[in-house]
Amino acid sequence: MYRGPMTVRAFHTRPHRLLWPIMAVALVASWSSGFVGIRYASENADVMLVLFWRTLMSGLILLPFALLIGPRISARAVVQQVVFGVAMMFLYLGGFALAIGQRVPTGLVALISDLVPLAIAALSQPVLGHRLSGRQWAGTALGAIGVLIASADSVSLGTAPIWAYVLTVASMLVFALATVVQKRMGTINMPIHQALCIQCLTAAVLFAAAAGWNGELMPPLDGRFECGIAWLVLFSTFFCYGIYYMSLRLYAAAEVSSVLYLSPPVTMLWAWLMFDEPLSMLMFLGLTVTLFGVWLTSSRAASRQMRASY
Repeated sequence: MYRGPMTVRAFHTRPHRLLWPIMAVALVASWSSGFVGIRYASENADVMLVLFWRTLMSGLILLPFALLIGPRISARAVVQQVVFGVAMMFLYLGGFALAIGQRVPTGLVALISDLVPLAIAALSQPVLGHRLSGRQWAGTALGAIGVLIASADSVSLGTAPIWAYVLTVASMLVFALATVVQKRMGTINMPIHQALCIQCLTAAVLFAAAAGWNGELMPPLDGRFECGIAWLVLFSTFFCYGIYYMSLRLYAAAEVSSVLYLSPPVTMLWAWLMFDEPLSMLMFLGLTVTLFGVWLTSSRAASRQMRASY
């Protein structure tokens, strides 16, 4: 069995001060890579098909390690991770994909998805009892403002049905709520490869139904799709979710999520390097504002204030 919720003593035993900056850089790079990988793989394939093969391959690769390495997985733990798989993979990723399919502008979808840190910060006190300081709230607000500035050129309202816009917001809120509930329940302490395996296979079953509804489950036979899936499995799933869950074990949820505000400008840099998409001065201005906000939220002084609130 995995251990229960992290104790106050465990939380106060902080790792080396240089570990968080390294993990933060890795988290932002891998988190933003998911958008690039999906775009690359979905040039000739439906997005739901891409998500099905991403989660299926991830789960199957992890399955033997989940069964042979680590503690025995109880039925209760399986049920818990199935629920989180539905919330953090199928509803989060699938909700945004469906919204885009209903013609909600991609820029608006990306903007809403990147407001996850704001939702986590708002939920941290009522769910986790983590009281954010004024400095941390200011940093969170600046991060959101930076995202708005960086995304200004690509955001429009569009003409999609109202429920598609509601779905976009709901998907973001579901991911944020699942994050803080995992922290609250202590399920975040389950070995990462076991938790991720169950979540991926759960999402794969649901994405199979969605992809089958839109067409067939067979992937297109071209190298672009295969390279995109390999990218999504290795970097955007294994590395990204691994870093995310490891960070949540060591640091406060609001502190971890705050660096995700850097995902939009970093995604734009990825797109510039790989797809020759143009960059704008607003993107660099937004990046500067966001960096300052993340620094306010994640600085050592802010971290000490958060630990003092436990």
